[in-house]
This record gives sequence, C-alpha cells and structure tokens, in this order.
Amino acid sequence: MKKVLFVFGTRPEAIKMAPLIKNFSEDKHFDVKIAVTAQHREMLDQVLHFFEINVDYDLNIMKPNQSLHELTARLVSRITDDILLKEPFDFVFVQGDTTTVLATSLAAFYQKIKVIHIEAGLRSDDMYSPFPEEMNRVLTSKLTFAHFCPTKNAQQNLIKEGIKDNVFVVGNTVIDALLMGLNKINSTNEQIMFEKFKNIDFSKKIILVTCHRRENFGKPFEEICQAILSIAKQKDKTVEIVYPVHLNPNIKEYAHKWLIASNIKLISPLDYPELIWMMSKSNLILTDSGGIQEEAPSLGKPVLVLRKVTERTEGVEAGTAVLVGSNYDKICAETVKLLDNENYYSKIASASNPYGDGTTSKQIKTILKSFE
Repeated sequence: MKKVLFVFGTRPEAIKMAPLIKNFSEDKHFDVKIAVTAQHREMLDQVLHFFEINVDYDLNIMKPNQSLHELTARLVSRITDDILLKEPFDFVFVQGDTTTVLATSLAAFYQKIKVIHIEAGLRSDDMYSPFPEEMNRVLTSKLTFAHFCPTKNAQQNLIKEGIKDNVFVVGNTVIDALLMGLNKINSTNEQIMFEKFKNIDFSKKIILVTCHRRENFGKPFEEICQAILSIAKQKDKTVEIVYPVHLNPNIKEYAHKWLIASNIKLISPLDYPELIWMMSKSNLILTDSGGIQEEAPSLGKPVLVLRKVTERTEGVEAGTAVLVGSNYDKICAETVKLLDNENYYSKIASASNPYGDGTTSKQIKTILKSFE
C-alpha cells in the first residue's frame, strides 16, 4: 500500500483534487491523507462540504494583509513540521500553480518525497502574467517526479524546458469534477436552484460574467464594465447578464458603481455547485477564470476570455474560446456576434473540448499504480 498526501489551499485546487481523492480513496492500494492550507477559507470549505472530503490536516494559514514572501515561508515551515515530519509519505499531490503548490513541492523535495503535479505544463511565457502563478508552476516543474498534463501543448512546454521523464497527457480533472458535481445536483432537486435565483429571468439569453484577476484591476476592469453595460443596453429585451461579484474591493466597489442596468444582476459570489449550475443555464460566458475556460466547452458554452494572454491556449486553438482581453470593442463585437449569428455560435458551442472527457482521475491512478 502506497501512502499518498493531497495538499491544496484554494477552491479551484479543491475542485480539481476532489475526483482524484474519491478515486484513490476507493482503491485498497492507497492510504490517502488530506491536508489543506486554507488560502481561501470559506470558499474552500464550501467545496469540501459539497464533495464530502474529510480533512486530516488543516493548517488554516491565512492572515490579513499577508505578503507573498511571508505566506510562502510559513507554508514551507508548517507543511514540513506539522505534516511531513509527522508521518511518511510515498507521494505528495499538488494541483496547479498556487503558492500552496510551490511551497508544498519545495517542502516535499527537502524531505525527498516524490511530488505528483496535476495540471502540469501550463505556460503563458510571461513570468509576471499571471503573477505569481507563472513562476510557481515553472519552479514546481523542476521539483516534480511525475507530471500529469491536461493537453499535448502542456506536455510540449515541459519538453522544451528539458523535462521529459514521467510526463503524461491525461486531460484535466476539472472535467471529472464538473460531471460529478452536476450529477450530484441533478440527483437532488434542480428546482431549489431556480428558487434561489428567482430574480433572474431565465427566459432570456443568460450571459454569465466572472472577473477578478489582479491584471484586470483598474483601467482594464473599467473598460470591461463599460463593454458589459453597453451590451446590456443594446440587448435589454433579450439578454440577462449575471455577474457574481468577487469580494475584493478592487472589483466589488467598481462593479457596483458602473454596472447599473435592469438586466444586469450583480449577485454574491457563488458556491461551486451554484456556479456550475449557472454555467449550465447560460448561453455564453465572459471570464478571466482559468477553470471556466476548461469547464464551459463540456457544457457547449462559448467563452470570451477577458485576458490579454492565456496559458490555456488549447481552447482558443480548438475554437471553444475567443481571447478578447479588456478591449471594449472586442468584447462588444464578439458578444453581439455570438448573440446574433446562430452559425457562429453553433461553431464555437459544438467545438470539441480539448481538456478531457471525464476519465482523467482514473488514468492518473492507473499510471501511479505502475510505479509500485
């Protein structure tokens, strides 16, 4: 039996780890332990509850106004002293590109424990965009024993950097989680969701907006809001825009200041099950989120990416997403085109999802067993 540790700290990590934890926990070949750093406390707890994940180690690491260097140092120290020195592990799983990922990988490396990197090989090739995620994932790749890439492009990124051993293309576990999550919702009662969001007119075309990344703070976010407002006014009789507004004051304050229209619904941040349900009811999505760029194609939802660059280039290449950045003209033109041109909409909505088919977790488990 191999002893494995899953470490994560944010909601996106928890979502993408959930199907892996389920698969490994159900297999007698693995002794599974779960550790959370709680970079996102409340949002993380929502996902843990939804997917019924029981935590063995909770570091609860976050403090108000914590700097990156302080967070990184505390994470390395706490992960080592409170977990890795307490019991032996054969593998430590990390997912993505957060500060938790880098700190965990470094701590595991110091203890000579094999690091398993989920969603490996993503690159924007700009060390400051996204910041600090691009550097986190580049450094993590140098510390990793087995790299599980979501796409061939991600695999090629690693090969270009001289990383060729134990590099596997398996798809993205976010698709596994999406299908698992929607199944849980449908097995309960979808009517609860409609009742919760009864102020939204679902007889109209729904545009879901999510925007919260640092690089969009300030002038870029102002331009994005101007575009959203213009679309709302132009399509006031046929479109409902739903925007779960991030709590960061750089976003919340200005969204409520600028986005005032009867068919713009500014709502509180959504729990994961609410978010994926809302995605399933939307016609198209405007987002700067990485995860949504991967999930939406499985639901047949076109995505307009509110970023200048994306490390998820496969979606753009496959035709499931269009990169519009914070450019007012591009956002307006592409949104209106998707709303008005049925052939254009159908082409994007029916494009094949390059991020997997929901079997990623099983593939990873099968490969890990071969290392025994």
